Amino acid sequence: MKKDNKAVIYWLLIGCALIFVMVIVGGITRLTHSGLSISNYKLISGTIPPMNEVEWNEAFDLYKQYPEYQKLNYGMSLEEFKDIYFWEWIHRVIGRFIGLVFIIPFVYFLIKKRLSKSTIKKSIILLLMGGFQGFLGWYMVKSGLVDRPDVSHYRLAAHLTTAFLTFAYTFWVALDLMFPNKKQIDKKLRNLIRIGLIVLIIQIIYGAFVAGLDAGWIHNHWPFMSEGKFIHETVYIEQNPTYLNFIEGKSGVQFVHRTLAYIVVIFILAIWYKATRNEITHWQTKGVNSLLIMVGVQFLLGVLTLIYAVPVWLGVLHQVGAFILLSCMVFTLHRFSK
Repeated sequence: MKKDNKAVIYWLLIGCALIFVMVIVGGITRLTHSGLSISNYKLISGTIPPMNEVEWNEAFDLYKQYPEYQKLNYGMSLEEFKDIYFWEWIHRVIGRFIGLVFIIPFVYFLIKKRLSKSTIKKSIILLLMGGFQGFLGWYMVKSGLVDRPDVSHYRLAAHLTTAFLTFAYTFWVALDLMFPNKKQIDKKLRNLIRIGLIVLIIQIIYGAFVAGLDAGWIHNHWPFMSEGKFIHETVYIEQNPTYLNFIEGKSGVQFVHRTLAYIVVIFILAIWYKATRNEITHWQTKGVNSLLIMVGVQFLLGVLTLIYAVPVWLGVLHQVGAFILLSCMVFTLHRFSK
């Protein structure tokens, strides 16, 4: 009798859904500039928000000690502070809840001997990834509490990318249990999908760079940058030496993100074309078709987000689109790998 069962699959998929919610709330937190509203970290007591006017004033006074208030939000009212506090607080609470949802059922399944050795190892990796994700969240916040009123875009990218990778691996482990039977694989096609996944992850990292540098509020035109130029001169003159423009310059980072979008589309078109020229299974067909549809939706969302200068709702939708596209890529790779 198999130790892996439906309950374990549901547990993993619920974890995926919660990470999805976490990423959405994280996106709103970033786009509303709420991430530095809570400048301390209390694992247990921090779960409860300020409950009265005295506690709210204490939290607000703490916020006033740091650069974001002093340099950007000086004169902010308490009511305005409550608005940004809410998003950071709910983001942290969801993170704690995800930890409990992963740990408690894992211990239960262990005691009941419902997990195979392979799934136990994978689950431990997931727990470590989740813990590391929490650490990166605080490490990111710390970067905005020293002398500049914003978090490091490198740390933001590490935090966001780890969330995406934790989701992807959780989904992969669930798929291993949902599709236990192995089959012959086309290694060339599988390797093409692997490369496509790597390119997509790099694009997600650059999306985080764009968010961290507020690079979506410039060159709000498409298909060209400002003044009808494919490569605007600001792409390579903001930073010195030149290569820094493509990892720290607003224009350079946006240019890379724009360009990678086309490369992602090309890879997915190639995957779809090669796959549909072969005899493929029902689930493989579902995978490549979902990729094709989702990359079109995500590309359109990216263009609209840029043209309209990143309104919160479009920015969040674009991040959700990246999440769903990654899900489609992971599912497709799994179906062409095992």
